[in-house]
Parts: sequence; C-alpha cells; structure tokens
Amino acid sequence: MRVHMVQTGTVRLKARWPEGVGHGLARNLRAILGPTWTEPLPIYAWVIEHPEGLIVVDTGETAQAAQPGYFPAWHPAFRLAVRESLTPDDEIGPGLRRLGLSPDDVRWVVLTHLHTDHAGGLHHFPRARVLVARKEYEVARGFAGMARGYQPQHWPSWLAPELLDFQSQAVGPFPVSHALTRGGDVVLLVPTNGHSAGHTSVLVRDGELTLALAGDVSYSQDLMLRQKIDGVSPDERAARATLRRMKAYCASTPTVYLPSHDPDAARRLAEREVCPATPSAEEAPHATR
Repeated sequence: MRVHMVQTGTVRLKARWPEGVGHGLARNLRAILGPTWTEPLPIYAWVIEHPEGLIVVDTGETAQAAQPGYFPAWHPAFRLAVRESLTPDDEIGPGLRRLGLSPDDVRWVVLTHLHTDHAGGLHHFPRARVLVARKEYEVARGFAGMARGYQPQHWPSWLAPELLDFQSQAVGPFPVSHALTRGGDVVLLVPTNGHSAGHTSVLVRDGELTLALAGDVSYSQDLMLRQKIDGVSPDERAARATLRRMKAYCASTPTVYLPSHDPDAARRLAEREVCPATPSAEEAPHATR
C-alpha cells in the first residue's frame, strides 16, 4: 500500500479563520472580517494505492474557483475572506497522471466533507463510487447548502453518492466507524463532525502507524494539539469533542496527523513523523509521562 499527497492549489484565508476567537456569531464574524490574511495554505487531496483498489480521499479544488463568478457574490465569507489560486494543471486529474495513475482507475472517492476545496475535483471521477456521510450530504444541498458555504450548484450532474451511516464498532475514542476495505482494519472512516455537520476522517493503518487523513478537523497539527477550533465551525461543541477524540487517538496510537491545509503535512507524510500528542489526565489517567 502506498499513500500519496496531491496539492491542488492554495488558499488564503482571513487570519482568524483557522483559529477562531470568541463564540457564536461574533466568532464567525471575526473569522471573515479581520484585516489580515494567512500565508497561502495548501489544498491537499490524498491517494491510496490499495490492493483492493485505488482510493482518493477528497478531490481538492477546481480551477474554476479561482475565476470570477464561481462563488455567489452575495455570500460574505467568499467575498471577504477566501482567495484561492490554482490552474487546470493543478487539479487532481493531472496530479494523478503525474503519479502514473488514472482517474478512471479510482474505485472509491471518500469525501471528508463537501466544501468546494475538498469536492471541487469531483468531475474527474465519473466512474468511481463516491462516499460521503449522509448528514453532510443532507445539509449541503440546495440554496440552504449554499448559505452554509457549500457549492452544490457546481456538483457534477451525475453525482449520486453512497451515503454513510456510521454503525460499526468503536475505534479508540471514536464511538463508531465504517470499514472501507474488506480487511476492516486498513482503511477506516470515523465521524469527526464540527467543522461541518457530517465531517469524516479517514484512518489508514500502515504497519504500526496510522495515517490520519483529517480534512478540516483542524488547519494544522499544532492547532489540533492546542485544541483550537476554527472560526467558522457551525457547531463549536461538536468541534471540541472531535478535537479531544483526535488528540486522544494520536496519544494512544502512533499517528501521522495529516489535515488538508497544513503546510507541514507533506513533510510529515514523507518522513512518517508521528504526532507528539501527550494524553491528558482525563484522556489517559494511567499513561506514563
């Protein structure tokens, strides 16, 4: 099994977007109205060469997102707080071909969530089985979905995803899971809602390590370790619970933590650098310090 990273352009956000301040509406407003911006952050997708088939986790962004008119002009977040940069050659289709792979050979596309920087490249995969959490799909559709920050008007007309209901056994601190591969212990999906209503992370067991393809659980490993939720999460309580679970998982299992916008994620994947999480007294009261 091999795991690859594909970068599909970059995004700049207002500085309070990755690490929010305050609570509720005030938190959301600070995330989009501040005067300063982040440096360009990568937009990563992940490719797993597995014996049971080629798996893509998130499809990255579409080059159309860098063009005027892609985002609705009436939405304040996109008008004021998001700047994306990529060309058609940066999309995941060409990225796969540079790896010697073909989008037509992808068996599964797993979407951590349906925000456009994670689902914008769906048009490259008309033959794949697309998996997304049922709750995520339900809140992302129609005009209500657009108001929540999704772009369903740009989804491919053929899109009919397989909707996931998590019912299988617990995985560490995650109460339920979904096994994607037949072995049941190699590629596991776990619910990590908070940043979005049905956010999902993918745990890939590679020998004694787990690669946690964490989407937007946090915007960096440091923010996860410090348990800092972003400024746009619609459910702060769920986001905090997810951060606690992810840190506890990293503390109990050697884990390479790979969120989608962390500039250091590519190096950690290449070096298989394990997350330096330390269990708290509540998470692991008998842990050796």
